[in-house]
Amino acid sequence: MKQLSDYLGQKIKGKRIVITGGTTGIGKATADLLAALGGHVLIFGRDPEDFEKAVADIKQQFPDAVLYGTPADVTKKEDIDKIMAITDQSLGGIDILINNAALAAPGVTECSYEDFKYIVDANVMGYIAFAQEAAKRMSAQKSGHIINIGSMSAESREKTSTVYVATKSAIRGFSTSLRKELNPLGIKVSLIEPGAVTSNMQPGNREEHEKKIEKLEMLEAEDIAMSILFCLSQPKRCDIVSMQIRPHQQFI
Repeated sequence: MKQLSDYLGQKIKGKRIVITGGTTGIGKATADLLAALGGHVLIFGRDPEDFEKAVADIKQQFPDAVLYGTPADVTKKEDIDKIMAITDQSLGGIDILINNAALAAPGVTECSYEDFKYIVDANVMGYIAFAQEAAKRMSAQKSGHIINIGSMSAESREKTSTVYVATKSAIRGFSTSLRKELNPLGIKVSLIEPGAVTSNMQPGNREEHEKKIEKLEMLEAEDIAMSILFCLSQPKRCDIVSMQIRPHQQFI
């Protein structure tokens, strides 16, 4: 295949990448992978301890990694501005945005107005705000790629997490419309909707998750990171518009 190089992950080298919620779960696994491939990566999360652990771990695995970041909360405008200032000053711009920061949420009868407002601010407004900031910069260079991490909950619509379902359904619609808005500007938009993935958002502990993984009922965060890489590795002519990844034994 003479055009194989069009699809190789080496295209990540030197790319300026911002990963929201990049300190744990899917975000951290993606930071590991893209840093290993030579991407210049900026990560952040709202928990300072998680941030410090993530940075230390990436630096230990990949001593030559180009890595930036700070603790930050996607629901706070001042933190959004702080992250974009680091993006401009340290990365010198942005080529790839991985919109990933999100929180689990129960049904409407199980949380307060303040609780679900914070969830909506994190899971929806955070995505929109960072997409806007990325689009400003990407449109000027007429290139870029925004990947929104959604959820199969937008399709399964389970009754136990109605607030979360609402936010991920919003991300599905937002991604479709955003692609139509930004494609003419040279910016790709992809939506990835995972099924059950082992993380602190899932009920149960790591041991219980391991058993589900063995039974093919749960994915590893690294599985989603590889899916993100697949989206990023396509040639300019080819867009992965949406992708659903489920465990083999998860039926929706």
